[in-house]
Amino acid sequence: MKIIIIEDEKLTAKDLAKTIEDIAPEIEIVSILQSVENAIAFLKTNPQLDLIFSDIELGDGTSFEIFEKLQLKIPIIFCTAYNQYALDAFKTYGIDYVLKPFSRQSIENALLKFQTIKEELSSKEENYNDLMQVLKQKLNPKSQSVIVHQGDKIIPLNTKDIALFYISNESVFAYTFQGKKYVVSQNMESLEHSFTPDFFRANRQFLVNRTAIKDASLFFNRKIVINLSIPFEEQIAVGRLKVSAFTDWLQNS
Repeated sequence: MKIIIIEDEKLTAKDLAKTIEDIAPEIEIVSILQSVENAIAFLKTNPQLDLIFSDIELGDGTSFEIFEKLQLKIPIIFCTAYNQYALDAFKTYGIDYVLKPFSRQSIENALLKFQTIKEELSSKEENYNDLMQVLKQKLNPKSQSVIVHQGDKIIPLNTKDIALFYISNESVFAYTFQGKKYVVSQNMESLEHSFTPDFFRANRQFLVNRTAIKDASLFFNRKIVINLSIPFEEQIAVGRLKVSAFTDWLQNS
């Protein structure tokens, strides 16, 4: 999940970013923006976001100017020291209103609210999406292989042989059931789109094959750790905001 923070107080922005990362490490904070001008410039060229955390009063205006100008359809969680803006906030795509000084619990509640809304909307579209997926597969069958690189060779690798994809040092790798790893030219978002529902995006770093999962264990802070059926050194954790989606996928895939 990709988010941005719009906040002109550097210490507050840093504290908010750390709180979000502690609650949900799988969230990627793409940028922290400090003004109306910078936010407008950034959002004009980076519209593919899942959520925005935004202060209201900024040094060069209010954040409402950003959302009125760009007409974005991205959910917004407002964090502000003033409660007189609440009504205006919900006239935008505001889904929650957190008063400063915020607490870990208030940010966690806001993120859980976002996840609940997202899941409710997804469930309403489920039947339609399932039908469209069937039609898509009939018209354009999903690829069952991915191109990997080994030295100077380019190899088509069947996804049935891949236990997981993972990111390391900004490169994407395919890790096979035989314990071999290969560099993949596609980014993780493209792989997730191509190979869901056979694979699940546990967090920003890992995309895991259902057949590679032996079981899962409850972990600290209401997270889940995936246990693989093959040796793999790194721990694969599912953040609390994805636990419900993961258990549904595990049960139904």
